[in-house]
Amino acid sequence: MRTTISIDDDLYRRAKARAARSGQTVSQVIEDAVRDALRPRRGHPDMKELPTFGGSGVLPGVDLADAASLREVMDDGLPLSALR
Repeated sequence: MRTTISIDDDLYRRAKARAARSGQTVSQVIEDAVRDALRPRRGHPDMKELPTFGGSGVLPGVDLADAASLREVMDDGLPLSALR
């Protein structure tokens, strides 16, 4: 689509310089910037906070810093009540 927009002179010069460095057109640089600006972001202000629940920490035998021990506990196939 072809349209006309007003853009700050300095901003246009910066877009033009980036286009020259990257081998793109100014239109492509601006399209990429608008696309990026409109992309949904994680942690958007409209996102609700996830609930948290109290507890006594991780289950026995689970070391969150040790992936191998975590896999071992997960692969035991025991019900969670047996691990408490």
